[in-house]
Amino acid sequence: MNETIELLKSHRSIRKFKSDAIEQSLIDELVRAGQAAATSSFLQACTVIQVEDRDKRERLAACAGNQAYVATAPAFLVFCADMQRHRLCCEMHDADMQAGFTEQFITATADCALFAQNVAVAAESFGLGIVYIGGLRNRIDEVAELLELPDLVYPVFGLCLGHPAQNPEIKPRLPLEVVLKKDRYDSSRDRELICDYDDQVREYYRTRTGGTKEMSWSEQISGMLIKEARPHMLAFLQRKGFLKR
Repeated sequence: MNETIELLKSHRSIRKFKSDAIEQSLIDELVRAGQAAATSSFLQACTVIQVEDRDKRERLAACAGNQAYVATAPAFLVFCADMQRHRLCCEMHDADMQAGFTEQFITATADCALFAQNVAVAAESFGLGIVYIGGLRNRIDEVAELLELPDLVYPVFGLCLGHPAQNPEIKPRLPLEVVLKKDRYDSSRDRELICDYDDQVREYYRTRTGGTKEMSWSEQISGMLIKEARPHMLAFLQRKGFLKR
């Protein structure tokens, strides 16, 4: 193994941060690292909004399900999939942009995720902790209005950054055989392997919570997927000019 792989495998979500500020020069460097990520067709379809305004932070925390660390983390970034500047490029060359294609939504979202993960890994390489905030999509209309997002821009998730004030255990991941297939999609052993993995996850939760929570991964997922998953998202994205065709 090397230091990069060890860093990647040591990731934990951090939800308690020290009050120490992060220098703006470091945040700038983290975002430059994000820009270095792979980008589909050189679209570079990610915009990052660094939110410093206290009132906006409080409101974003409420939108994300009252996750207090959104308001209190030393730094909070919102990663937006952005096709607006591409419309500008077309206008600069008197071209009629064909917007609204599902493929454009996929590539912009993928660009955003790749960009953000580079930022996260770069931050952890400096000893910072991070946690992604997908909860912004709970009340995505309010988030978009608060951040004054134009058409063809939507907030994919937020990211809290700061010096860790906790040291949680690493959450176990699925067995390699479940996620790495060779030549074809062979799921013949997935049930058996997931059952074994369920035992690991139960023990992780039992240890982490002092025995107050015992839940397997498959139980957690099945409980999640019998519920609606932010059904407002499609209409919001279509209003923003995405997923029209």
